[in-house]
Amino acid sequence: MTLLDARVLERLMSEFRRSMRGLLNDICQDFERNYADAVCTFGLPVDWFRMLGQSFTSEDYSNWKVAGWIESLNDLLYFVDILVQVRGERSRGEIAEQLRAEFREKFYEHGYADEIFPNGKPEPRLLLSRLTAFCQRLAHEITQESVCLAPELACAWVAGQGQNAWLVPCDLNANMERVELPWACTVGTSGLSYVAPSPVRSALKRAEGLGEFLVKPSGIDLLIGDHGYAMVAYGKKARWHWRHIEPLCLRESQYGALVLGPTLVYGKDKTPVTVRPTRPEIAARMRRALSVIASAWPEGNRLLALLTSRIVPLKASGVVSFSYRHRPGLSAINCFDRDRLDLIDDLIHENSHHYLNLLLRKDVMYQYDHNQEIFYSPWRRSLRPLRGILHATFTFTMGAMLFERLVTWEAGRGGRARWKRAGFSPRDLERARYRCLEEIDSVRYSLKDLDLAGGRFKWLTRGGKQVVAQLADGLAHIERQMLTHEEDVSRSSFGLALRRHRAELARARERFNLV
Repeated sequence: MTLLDARVLERLMSEFRRSMRGLLNDICQDFERNYADAVCTFGLPVDWFRMLGQSFTSEDYSNWKVAGWIESLNDLLYFVDILVQVRGERSRGEIAEQLRAEFREKFYEHGYADEIFPNGKPEPRLLLSRLTAFCQRLAHEITQESVCLAPELACAWVAGQGQNAWLVPCDLNANMERVELPWACTVGTSGLSYVAPSPVRSALKRAEGLGEFLVKPSGIDLLIGDHGYAMVAYGKKARWHWRHIEPLCLRESQYGALVLGPTLVYGKDKTPVTVRPTRPEIAARMRRALSVIASAWPEGNRLLALLTSRIVPLKASGVVSFSYRHRPGLSAINCFDRDRLDLIDDLIHENSHHYLNLLLRKDVMYQYDHNQEIFYSPWRRSLRPLRGILHATFTFTMGAMLFERLVTWEAGRGGRARWKRAGFSPRDLERARYRCLEEIDSVRYSLKDLDLAGGRFKWLTRGGKQVVAQLADGLAHIERQMLTHEEDVSRSSFGLALRRHRAELARARERFNLV
C-alpha cells in the first residue's frame, strides 16, 4: 500500500468494525462464564449490553463513542480479572509493582493510575480497596453510557425483562474525555444532546452532578435525592422534557458526517475544567480550513473524511491538539490560539494519529514492550519511547505532505488568487515552505532511529519496518518537490530559524547517537 491509498484503509476500517463487534460478544461471554460474581457485585447488565450491540449498525462499530464504550468495557474486564487475582494473593507487593508498571505500558492515555496509585507508589495494602472502588466507578460509567447510546431501546429492554424499572447511577457533570456538556444527556452516536431545564440543573448542582436514571418501559426519569424529574416519555413518538441541541454538521461525505462538538476548556494548569457550547464562528473557521484541504490536497482530504468524524474545539493556552487511541475519529483541536495555517495542520496531524492507530489495530509494529525513553524527538526536544517516535514520524510526515501540497497549490495556475481567497498572506506562504523543510529534516532524523530500532535492536516487526519504508518513500518524494524552494526559504525571514533547527538536530545526533 501507499500512505494515501484510501481503498486499503476502507478495507481496514471494515475489519476494525468486525473486530469490535466480535470483541463485544467475547467480553459479554467472558463476564458471564468466568466472572459471574463481579457481574452481580458491580451490577453489570450483560444481557442489555448484548442487546445494545445487536442494535448497532456495522458503521456504528467504528464510531468514536461506540468503540470507546467497548474499549472501556474491555478495560473493566481486564481490571476485574486483576481484582480476582489480588483477592487470592496474601502478599500483594509483587502484583502491585507489576500493575503499576503496566499502567506505563498499556494505559498511558488514561487517568486510571491516578485512582489506583494516587501517590505514584504501589501501596499494596490499599490495592484491593482501590481496585474495587475503581471497578465500581467504571461499571457505573459504562452502564450510564450504554443507556445514553440507546435510551428508547433501554426502556424496551426493561419491558422485556418484566421489570417495572431499572435504576442506573449517573454522573451528569461535564464529561472531559467525551467532551459532553454538563447537566445534559448526549444520546446516540451523532452528538445530539438534551439539556436539563433550570430547576433540574439547580438540583444537579446541589447534588454535585450525581443522580440516577429511572429507566421504565414508558420512559426515563432522573432521580436526584428524593425528587424525580421527567426526562423522556416514549409512546408513538419520543417526548423529551429537556431542551435539545442538534449536532453541528461541518460537512457530509461518502463516509458520513463530520460533526463539530462542544468546546473543551482548560485551566491555567493545562488540565480540563469544563465543557461549553461552541461559538458559531468556530464552525465557519473549520469549514474554511476543510475547504482548503479539499482543494489543495484531495487525497489527504479523503483520508480526513474517512478517519475523522468529530472535532471538538480546545480552548487551552499552550496545548495544540490531541486525540485518543480508544476514541477513534475524535479530534480535539485548539481553535483559539492558532491561525489558519495552524488549524489546517492540526486537522491533518490528529487525523494521522487516527490513521496510524487503525494500522496498529491490524498489525503489531513494535515488540518486546520496550518503553525506554532513549530516542531523541526533534519535536518534543526530549527523549521518547519507540511508540512516541513512530507516531511522531508518521504524523509529521503527513504534515510535511500537507505543506508541500499547499506550496504546490499556490504555485499552480491561478494558485496565487486561490491562496489569497483562502485568507492566506505572502508570509503564510513563506511559513508553509519553511514548515515543510523543517519537518523534512525532523522526519529524516527520526527515520534513522527507526531504522536502527528495526535493524540492530529488532524492536520493529515486519509490519513496522514496512510502514517506516513507506514513510521514507513519502519523504523522498516531498524532498524532490521542495528542492526548488530551499533557496527561497534561506532568503526569507524563516531562513535563520531553519539553520538553527538543522544545527540543533546535528547537536542532538552527536549527543544521543545510538550507533
